[in-house]
Amino acid sequence: MIENLKAFLDSKVAQYNQPDFIKNDPVSIPHLFTRKQDIEIMGFWAATLAWGQRITIINKCNELISLMDGAPYDFIINHEEPDLKKMLHFKHRTFNDVDTLYFISFFRHHYSNYDSLEDAFIPPAQKEGVMLRHSKHERKGHNTDVSSEPIENYLNYFRKYFFSLPDYPHRTKKHVSSPSQKSTCKRLNMFLRWMVRKDNCGVDFGIWDKINSSDLIMPCDLHVDRVSRKLKLIDRKQTDWQTAVELTGRLREFDPQDPVKYDFALFGLGIEEKF
Repeated sequence: MIENLKAFLDSKVAQYNQPDFIKNDPVSIPHLFTRKQDIEIMGFWAATLAWGQRITIINKCNELISLMDGAPYDFIINHEEPDLKKMLHFKHRTFNDVDTLYFISFFRHHYSNYDSLEDAFIPPAQKEGVMLRHSKHERKGHNTDVSSEPIENYLNYFRKYFFSLPDYPHRTKKHVSSPSQKSTCKRLNMFLRWMVRKDNCGVDFGIWDKINSSDLIMPCDLHVDRVSRKLKLIDRKQTDWQTAVELTGRLREFDPQDPVKYDFALFGLGIEEKF
């Protein structure tokens, strides 16, 4: 039975992990760029704005790119105060100009100290070479103990770091989740998938090296959650961080090194095939 399910999901990964998948998905936004920092910035922004209809998300991201003169990294690093006035009308659902300006402020602060956004997810102890003692070898079966997940540390650290600037607006905190809030962290896990996963299929970028694909956690949105429950990959009643960990643990049985590749299968089944 498990072998049959794995074969089925593998076939769906092959079907949807293709360049044709890109054009209708928010991942198309970072694919507009070749510079690493532009890919990171607009990948993060596209993931953050990823709720609602996909075409609307893509259109709003293109609007944002236009407001940054088609060069997000250059705008963030080199803008002057008057350049920010045009940002005051940007809005997507509950994401507004206050949030936009803080994102720009954070990115400028971060990129003045680091070359890559990946460093925003790595806790200081690890930056100093003290590796966290978590690895796939420590997991057993369907282990759902969140303390065994390195990504929990990364995401909790990232949120604290993201809001470490003294003038951060409290309202913006709702747009950046963390496991400590019991959130599934769907948008951040999706962003990490884009940046970390390495294959030759042309959808995910694989431009980060400090985070392992084997440690990634499934982006657990409504479609993935529904399909996973139908396939009996989730037992937990509620949908929270622990649920995303449980689902990932099940998928590691199929591929311990790259469990979140099954996001293509589960999401594709949910949104394209209405499974």
